[in-house]
Amino acid sequence: MRRRDDGDAGDGMDLADEALDWLVRLTSGRADAALRARYAAWRSTSPEHEQAAREAEALWGDVGRTQTAARRRMAAPARRRLVPAVAAVAAALVLAVLSWGGPTLLLDRWRADHTTAVGERREVTLPDGSRVTLNTGSAVLLRFTAEERRVTLADGEALFEVSADPARPFVVEAGGGTARAVGTVYAVRLDGARATVTVAHGVVEVTPAGGGPVRLTAGQRLVYGGGEPGRPQPQSVDAEAETAWRRGKLIFRNRPLADVVAEVDRYRHGRTLVLGDTLGRLPVTGVFGIGDETELLDVLRQGFGVDAVRLPWLTIIR
Repeated sequence: MRRRDDGDAGDGMDLADEALDWLVRLTSGRADAALRARYAAWRSTSPEHEQAAREAEALWGDVGRTQTAARRRMAAPARRRLVPAVAAVAAALVLAVLSWGGPTLLLDRWRADHTTAVGERREVTLPDGSRVTLNTGSAVLLRFTAEERRVTLADGEALFEVSADPARPFVVEAGGGTARAVGTVYAVRLDGARATVTVAHGVVEVTPAGGGPVRLTAGQRLVYGGGEPGRPQPQSVDAEAETAWRRGKLIFRNRPLADVVAEVDRYRHGRTLVLGDTLGRLPVTGVFGIGDETELLDVLRQGFGVDAVRLPWLTIIR
């Protein structure tokens, strides 16, 4: 990847992203007359450039006033060009204000036996002696009977260390499926309608909604739901790395930058926007402390010359 400077906007951007990139630089406090002249030349390149600049300036003026931005009405051709940028910025602002999504999820969290807030991690001992570690923004509901120990993951992610009791299977319900174990250590995560089960120790039988049981052993995971194509198949993973959040770390190996910032954002208030598909595909490898976005930004700045601008509730990487 080439190092960016204050010249023309970066590779892999559409006009909407380029216009936003220009505005980031112009409002960074380092803009001089030469940079403003280059921006004027860029926007005069074509009527499409001028239109993108006008719409980006209007959108920029609405940062921090989400409701005004949401009500803004654009002409149909302009909407087609600015959909990716508008959607990304609007989503970042709305998600920064709304910690949870939708009345159903809010009700589940209200009914939950144990919850964590954004950025919080907590270990809980269950009535049978099993332990559950809740990751950021998570919620679980318990239903223990004489025949079964059932936990519903309503939101987020949790790691279970199950006390052996052959007479009472331990079942975690998530995303319409179940993960059943007797004595083992495994993590279950919800991303919308998609569920992921990762086994650290022992054996887990996962039954996706509408599917047959799949047996997982240590170092395997299964992803199901959320429109995943075909029958779910076990995947080999580094379970220690996948559950490093329990130790306050996030470990990435050649993960696209867009995925990395999405993961980092789970642990903080506010959102991060990556400008341009090319930059979003940048492979990132590293170990980062949870809750400290500065580490990631320093790696990007020092290793790739990628710049970042921080606004209230929003970080823009360009």
